[in-house]
Amino acid sequence: MTVHTDIAASGWVSRMPSTWLPYLLLARLDRPIGIWLLFLPGLWGILLARTNWPHTLRLIVLFGIGSVVMRAAGCVVNDLWDRDIDRQVARTAGRPLASGAIQPRHALIFLAVLLGCGLLVLLSLNRMAQELGVASLVLVALYPVAKRVTWWPQLVMGFTFGFGAPIGYAAASGRIDLSWVLLYAAAIFWDLGFDTIYAHQDREDDALVGVYSTARLFGERTRPFLGICYAAAVVMFALAGWSSGLMGWFYLALVLPAGLLARQVATIDIHNPERCLSLFRANREVGLAFGLALLIGAIQMGTR
Repeated sequence: MTVHTDIAASGWVSRMPSTWLPYLLLARLDRPIGIWLLFLPGLWGILLARTNWPHTLRLIVLFGIGSVVMRAAGCVVNDLWDRDIDRQVARTAGRPLASGAIQPRHALIFLAVLLGCGLLVLLSLNRMAQELGVASLVLVALYPVAKRVTWWPQLVMGFTFGFGAPIGYAAASGRIDLSWVLLYAAAIFWDLGFDTIYAHQDREDDALVGVYSTARLFGERTRPFLGICYAAAVVMFALAGWSSGLMGWFYLALVLPAGLLARQVATIDIHNPERCLSLFRANREVGLAFGLALLIGAIQMGTR
């Protein structure tokens, strides 16, 4: 019997020097979906602000780099907290800290390097974005604790991963307004939905080790809960566009991400870990479709 795991050490990472491999796996560079899911809300914020294109492209590059290093840093923090639990869960037992491939002190050094790189990116942004970026570190530190004390760690993850949206908007516009709030809400609901799907991979193991999750909380009622989360995400996203003055083609373009999310709700099988992982990964296309809607809206506004 094959044990379900999301570690992918057989791809490009397998061609790297063997001493690098544990750190690449610790940073989850074998699974770039997490980088995408951290980057995409930031992309939304940048596009919604509708600044000049050279500035927009510069911010997109900076947020891309920042997403790589900060997602890796978040994984190190998470695995340091969870290494004892990870040893008891089939999907995560092979993670470098849980398996002993990396010692905690070496992971802390790696974390310091990653945070230093993230700081360089942050210093390239405006003051408001810098302050928001520093505040986000509190969420990064609290997320691993949430699964031990609340049934809603996926909501905490939503606040954490979705924080790229308000940072991106502030970096591009230099302000906080209603559009900022609505876009952040959209990102939180979206993250809450897809992380609930992700958590269903570990639902049974989590119950054995005493870890909480919305997957365990809702169980067989996950489909309607997921529908509510995704519907709220689409509505908040549409309202963010409305608040920002987007019109016409923006709303028509939202049909694509809404349809992709509806497909996830219709086809989820919480008893099939591989299917849950596949649906979770499909959110890259959803996030890109949301970004496309904003891009279309921005182009339309620019031609008026």
